[in-house]
Amino acid sequence: MTSVENFNSQLSQGYDFSPLVALGQAKYKEKVTDIQVGIPLSMLNRHGLIAGATGTGKTKTVQLLVEGCALAGVPTLVMDMKGDISGLAVAGEAKDFILERYSQFGKEYIPHGFDTEFMSLTGKTGYQRRTTIIELGPLMLAQMLELNDTQTSALSAIFLYCDREGLALLDLEDLQSVLKYLSQKEINEDFSAEYGLLSPATLSVILRKTITLEQQEGKVLFGEPSLDIDDLLTTNSKGEGKITIFKLEDSQSKPNLFCTAVLGILAELYTQLPEAGDLKQPKLVMIIDEAHLLFQLASPALQQQIETMIKLIRSKGVGIFFCTQLPDDIPAPILSQLGTKIQHALRAFTERDRKAMKTAVENYPITEFYTTSELITSLGVGEILFTTLNPKGIPTPLAHVYNYTPRSRMDVLSSDELQGFLEKSSLVTYYNQVIDRDSATEILSKKLDTDDRKSSSGDDSSGPSLLSKIVKSKIVKDLTKSAGNSVVRELLGYLGIKVRKNKTFF
Repeated sequence: MTSVENFNSQLSQGYDFSPLVALGQAKYKEKVTDIQVGIPLSMLNRHGLIAGATGTGKTKTVQLLVEGCALAGVPTLVMDMKGDISGLAVAGEAKDFILERYSQFGKEYIPHGFDTEFMSLTGKTGYQRRTTIIELGPLMLAQMLELNDTQTSALSAIFLYCDREGLALLDLEDLQSVLKYLSQKEINEDFSAEYGLLSPATLSVILRKTITLEQQEGKVLFGEPSLDIDDLLTTNSKGEGKITIFKLEDSQSKPNLFCTAVLGILAELYTQLPEAGDLKQPKLVMIIDEAHLLFQLASPALQQQIETMIKLIRSKGVGIFFCTQLPDDIPAPILSQLGTKIQHALRAFTERDRKAMKTAVENYPITEFYTTSELITSLGVGEILFTTLNPKGIPTPLAHVYNYTPRSRMDVLSSDELQGFLEKSSLVTYYNQVIDRDSATEILSKKLDTDDRKSSSGDDSSGPSLLSKIVKSKIVKDLTKSAGNSVVRELLGYLGIKVRKNKTFF
């Protein structure tokens, strides 16, 4: 048996399964074979990695993966950091280079546009994705606010306090109202006796951090209506999975916003979806572009939480694909959970690159057909090294794959085209409204008004009113010094007291 015959025999047997999301056809000795390579639908929830240097075709591989999922009836959510995948919504064009590529496959190129919704943080380029403070949880919020361990512990206690007291934390204003309320001496003492010491310095830091977050447009993240995850899990009338593109270009310079957006959705999927066991195909495939940002910024506690979610979320019918440049951008405990590895060309320019390339090569199945350490640096654009799990959970042979070309547009939508899609979307109409129901801010405001009226009517003659106590408390004075006049103006404005504005630099 010749090496070509041996190759065809082993690869044909290794990828003899269906249904699958097809990515391309195996290549050997510079020739494209007729062996189709892809991921079994039942293994999409075993997660995956798409890695490679800039300009090697990762985005088109993501586009191809999303298209395959949609055609198989699997909804997808793409965290689009660079804004370069919106072309999924319209059919591609049969250009000469595409037709030439498909002639090598022996297949016909059929352009196809896909049912696509757009989501964004601000509501300007898609329906607005909000979450409530309580849904996000203290650990992820602490990560977003860059709190230390002591401050994170205090924030967790504040969340518990609000839960017991019926103070709904829906947005940043609610959290700030609670922080200000806890600055009152007697309230702070009662809190500290029940939940542990809450120092003025800790309150001050947390409040300052929330103000900083507001200045970074973080306020748009929180509120209602919050995302209903069922809106991510739909199919259209043709049975194709709905594609949701979360447009995150505005957060490129604000990685904490990006992390919070991604982790917030992960947490909601993890907590709200029921156990599903092993399904014939997943309920949702989520693709995270620029995934290294998640782990570069995560505290050890948050990283542990992410690892736990990744391990367990597959049993709820969700597959996660991380898209990044180097495989070692993903922590080893998570990397070990990934069943599919899609590797574009690597460029070993630095010592770290060489180590990452060496690690990547060592983690692929041993093959007699390729010199992996050489091939990984010489892959062309739109070519990958590929291995996945077959339906029995056994790793497939390593394949050098010549990728198909996406059937949708390999370019972005124009502003007018995007606007046309948004105007037709019922989700934009629903999610871009603002629902402002009674929450912690309103509850505490009513409490302050009630206590102040009691004091004014003489019902509480034993001491000053709650209003005056808060204004005169040492913690508020500390906040004046540490957080700047803007904090105090906001606090006193909330209490109905006007103050003169001075020019300050926060």
